[in-house]
Amino acid sequence: MDPHSEAPQPGSRGWHYPDLEEVLDRAHVVSLPLRTRFRGQIHRQALLVEGPQGWGEFSPFPEYGAAESAHWLRAALEAGWHGWGTPLRTSIPVNATMPAVGPDQVESVLRRFGAVESIPAVKVKVAEPGQDLAEDVARLREVRRLVPRAGLRVDANGGWSIAEAVPALAALAEAAGGNFEYAEQPVAGVEPLAELREALAAAGVSSDGGPLRIAADEAVRKAEDPLRVARLGAADLIVVKVPPLGGVERALRIVEQAGLDAVVSSALDTSVGLAAGLALAARLPQLPYACGLGTAALFAEDVLDAPLIPVAGALSVPGAVVPSAQLLHRHRIIGDRADWWFARLRAAYGELTRASGPGAESASSDSF
Repeated sequence: MDPHSEAPQPGSRGWHYPDLEEVLDRAHVVSLPLRTRFRGQIHRQALLVEGPQGWGEFSPFPEYGAAESAHWLRAALEAGWHGWGTPLRTSIPVNATMPAVGPDQVESVLRRFGAVESIPAVKVKVAEPGQDLAEDVARLREVRRLVPRAGLRVDANGGWSIAEAVPALAALAEAAGGNFEYAEQPVAGVEPLAELREALAAAGVSSDGGPLRIAADEAVRKAEDPLRVARLGAADLIVVKVPPLGGVERALRIVEQAGLDAVVSSALDTSVGLAAGLALAARLPQLPYACGLGTAALFAEDVLDAPLIPVAGALSVPGAVVPSAQLLHRHRIIGDRADWWFARLRAAYGELTRASGPGAESASSDSF
């Protein structure tokens, strides 16, 4: 049976969005402290909503407008009012995520992800504004020293130009040795990724004797057409995140149609959002790489009494995740900032209902 057809899609004839006021009545806005600055943030804010099928998370980053945030809301409503289907596996290998810290902090960060020797892979942030390539290489070398058997991948978040990316990736691949897995979104956009692959080949930049693999992240989740990456041959694999792709079912279809290997990753979600990522990873027919779903380790506090922290390099696929009432209360936001989040939800909801209204049948599930 086609795993994508076992349930109707949000916004389709068989699944309808709940009433906006019902969603607002069930919503809780929280602000969670991070252990290390990440994407320029020291707190992660999120709106959590309890639906009849479970909890969902709506946490688009502050700079995202209503149209982009609508995908995140669709994912939250899928979790709360629809569910995620039947998993194919119960355990998901997960990588550690290394923020752009100095070498002296690398070991303490790694230990947040459980026993260091059990970490299967590490994603190392690079191209951080205000830092240089020497700092990136030093960070990567220290990771390799501490976890010599782990796969290594770097994430530039589109921070380089093509001219910068070619020598940077050559240096980082050399520093990683035979452990280099791939470079995630070294340059911004789809066409530049395709051009970078050609430039790397022309410059003879390789990894472990073969072409250096490129993964697309923002080029998938921020593109109007997330499948252009595959059509243009711009990447060897894609990074998929449930919230910006509009839910588990939507992400499954994108992976299937792209025909590329996929890595499921977090959008710096709370453990509520991570449960959706685990549900997606559990339903993918193939899972060749460790997933970037261990990011609860970056939070000083979460909303679950037992946050989804990797054990022995893996996470079990949870059933229902239920936030602690005490933690929701401790970290709740009230006043103007909560009103700001409710206004974002209303605007995103308006985008969803316009997309799936009369004359746009099923648009919310079939278009990005």
